[in-house]
Amino acid sequence: MSTATSTQTSSTECPSTESSTTAADPVLTREEAIAILAGPDSELPELLKRAGALRRKYKGNRVSIHLLTNARSGNCSQNCAYCAQSCRSKADIETYKWVDDKKLYDDNEFVHDHHLARHCIGLSGMGFSDDEIRELADRIRVMKKQGTHLCCSIGFLTEKQALMLKEAGLDRINHNLNSSRSYYHNICTTHTFDQRVNNIKMLQRLGFEICSGGIIGMGESHADVVDMLLELREIAPQALPINFLLPIPGTPLEHTDTSGLTTEYCLKVLCLARLMVPQTDLRCAAGREVYFKGREGELLRVVDSIFASGYLTAGGQGIKDTIQAIENAGYTYEIERSEEHTSEL
Repeated sequence: MSTATSTQTSSTECPSTESSTTAADPVLTREEAIAILAGPDSELPELLKRAGALRRKYKGNRVSIHLLTNARSGNCSQNCAYCAQSCRSKADIETYKWVDDKKLYDDNEFVHDHHLARHCIGLSGMGFSDDEIRELADRIRVMKKQGTHLCCSIGFLTEKQALMLKEAGLDRINHNLNSSRSYYHNICTTHTFDQRVNNIKMLQRLGFEICSGGIIGMGESHADVVDMLLELREIAPQALPINFLLPIPGTPLEHTDTSGLTTEYCLKVLCLARLMVPQTDLRCAAGREVYFKGREGELLRVVDSIFASGYLTAGGQGIKDTIQAIENAGYTYEIERSEEHTSEL
């Protein structure tokens, strides 16, 4: 989802338009990309330098902050192995068809009042009735009155339903690929990877901005990570969130070994994402507070987007602590609009 930003307080300045258009971006081959993930940690400083140059070229020193509201929770018909809301999850979570309107609108007001980049709204489930989409469209109209940038994560839509949301003012939809085409059947069998890609293509054809990324740490290989990023390079989403698995008790992946998710490896994945899809808003999503604690400075050299105040069914860093972490790393955040804001929280 898009930009609430961070400006580094060092003497580094955003490059001029001239300097940012003269050099062509590197185009990595599949083999080169796999070699980056498999390479020794001693190569990380040079990798951060390469990725950081692209981050500055396209995003300056901005860091966008996003707030996520779980608007519909649980009772999903899909069997995604990582998800606490799936049909095969036994996780102890709250379930509801619609979040209380006060919660939804209060979150939207919070995003507006604190100059955050975007309000992200997640709804569990694969499909929705036209009446449910009309209800959501009515809520979107209310929220858009404040001028808030919105993104909905909403499963699979018909073209008619997508146009209903577009008419209501929704401009961006999240639909993650989650893993590679060849590995996808290991995490979900109730729908296919191609269904996800086709849904994204339909939404792009209708003029929606796309937020699409994946999850790292589900047992996939280096090649799977690269293949997912190659697919995302073709999609060219406006935002690319990378989640690092937080095994949730009660889900099929609750006992997954995440020892391989070292901070160094996670940074390699994010650097690779920046090298392969350089112009996207690259977001470090779930797992940021666990896998990058104390390493925010390195993280923000590569990514330009983060969440605050939690994820769909997992807690996260509050907005005050998030802004403090940005400032401690030598950055300040600003909003997506033209004027700049620093934290007063």
